Formats: sequence, C-alpha cells, structure tokens
Amino acid sequence: MSTIVDRIVLDPEVRDALTEGRAVVALESTLISHGLPYPQNVAVARASEAAVRESGAVPATVAIRDGRLLVGLGQADLEALGTAAPGSVLKAARPNLAAALTRQGWAATTVSATMIAAAAAGIRVFATGGIGGVHRGALGDSTGFEVLAVTATLGTGGIAGRSLDRGATLDRGATLDISSDLEELARTPVAVVCAGPKAILDLPLTLEYLETRGVPVVAIGQAEMPGFYSRETGVPAPISVPDEAAAARLVGIHLGLGLGSGILVCTPVPAAEAMSLGVAREAVERAIADADAAAVQGPALTPWLLARIAELTAGASIRANTALIENDARVAGRLAVALGVGVG
Repeated sequence: MSTIVDRIVLDPEVRDALTEGRAVVALESTLISHGLPYPQNVAVARASEAAVRESGAVPATVAIRDGRLLVGLGQADLEALGTAAPGSVLKAARPNLAAALTRQGWAATTVSATMIAAAAAGIRVFATGGIGGVHRGALGDSTGFEVLAVTATLGTGGIAGRSLDRGATLDRGATLDISSDLEELARTPVAVVCAGPKAILDLPLTLEYLETRGVPVVAIGQAEMPGFYSRETGVPAPISVPDEAAAARLVGIHLGLGLGSGILVCTPVPAAEAMSLGVAREAVERAIADADAAAVQGPALTPWLLARIAELTAGASIRANTALIENDARVAGRLAVALGVGVG
C-alpha cells in the first residue's frame, strides 16, 4: 500500500525551493472549484500566488488529480480545475481523502486536506481565506438527549461550559456540524494564516473548541478576532501580537516545540474592502434564517450561505472575500520567509 508521500507530486519549482530550504506557502484549491465562478476563481488563485511571490516565497496550490496529490499547480492546471464541469470536482477533506485518491479526475483540497499535503511535503505555512468551525446550532437549543460517545471528538473539557462527558446531554436539535478543519489544526503542525473563522460560524464555540484541542489562535495587530468580512467581531483574541514579526517568532517557537498541533494566525481583511460589523452580521443572520427555511444543511450549507450573503450585500461580501484571500497569501509569504531565516 502506498503512503501519502508516495501519492505526492511536487511541482518542479516547489521541489527545488524545498530542496534549497527556500520559503514555500501552501494554498488550497476549493476556492477555485467551489468558491467563485469562472473566470474570477482562476484570477483570484493567480493573484494569491502572485502575492506569495511578492513576499519572497514560492506558492504551492494543492489539488488532487487522477489519484495524485499535486503540490504546486501550473497555469494549465489552474485553468483546467477552474473550468471543470459543475459537479465533477470532489471537495476533499480528511474523512474522504482516500476516496478522493481512488477516483479519476479532479478533487479540490479543503483546509484539512491541504494541511495534510503540506505537512507531508515539508511545507510549514498555509494560507486560506477562512477556516471552518462550529456551525450555529451545532449544539442545538431544545430538549436534550443522551450523549454516549462524543468526548473523543469534542474533548473532555466541554464547549462553552457544557459538559460533554458520557451521560451528559445535548439539545435535541443539535446537528454536531463541526468542521474537520478544527481537528486537523489539533493534529497537524502547520501554521494556517486566515482572516478568522468564516463569519457564518459560531465564533465563541469555535475558539472554545480550538482551546480544548490545544491550538493557539493569534490575531495580528489587534486585540479582538478578525471577523472574515469585517475587521472586528467584539470577541477577544486568545493571543494578540503587535505585528507580523512577533507572529513569526511565536509560530517558530510553537512549531519548534514539537507539540504536534498547528497554529492559527488571523489577520484582518484590508480596510478598503472590509464590511462594517453591523452590515456583515445582518447579512449573515438573514442568510442563516433563509437556509433554515429552505432546510439547507450538511456539506451544501456553507456554499449556500456564502452565495446568499453575496446576494444580500450586492457583492460586497465577494469583494471582501477576494481581498482577504490575497492579503492572507501575502502575509503567509512574509511569515514563511521569516521562519526560513530562523525567526524564533
């Protein structure tokens, strides 16, 4: 049986950079296949790669094709993935990674699958737009039912003061819709740069989950968590550092300790394209209510909500989203370069 390393195909530029000890930044591919329409999807992917290069690092966009994990896509690959027939590209995460590697054609890597590929290839920094997390309603809000085997996933410390030990109760309406991104951060030692968890999530519960699983969460240049579409949330960041240099020192120490977990580095969306917190919250709340009314749930929920928020904000959310994706790539590039010269 082949290992994950056997399945990896390194782009020549990425291979040379890793061999020579130069900075490399991993980039996910679901924004190309599922996040934005063509040609905007390919344009944003190319802009992200350019931002990494401007920072002095080498970009490595990750995707799966015909049973191989491609670490670094050429221009023709980006175009092929971006124009693939609707519904033909699988979203690959840890739970279905093996299935994605058994099929022909394209699969795009989510946060968890990209982290796995990056770690296997020896890449320490990964940039994405926003991570997944605990969805609103994951713990429900009505009559309880017995929990028999949840602590292995959610941690014995519970979430937000709610015990999840054997025999405890969760609300009957609980979905337990929690992204595998969080577990990947707990088990894979990669620094993930983003603009915060996606705005559609329950931010306090997401932070509580990450704390329980031993994942440091760091905000750059502000005391509160960035809000994805907005620069603020009103929620204090678990750790705050004044600038990117301080973030690089912290990342270097964390990864150097060998604790086994990743670290989440959050940088706010550029001010020029940021939405106000009030406008963003209103759109998110309306979209969530609409999703409930339409009975949208499971894997279809996140793309449905993001599309609905774009409608409600007349495209402002898309402008913020594309700006933060490019900015995250730029910050990740600078972070990777700093780590390469021994910061920490």
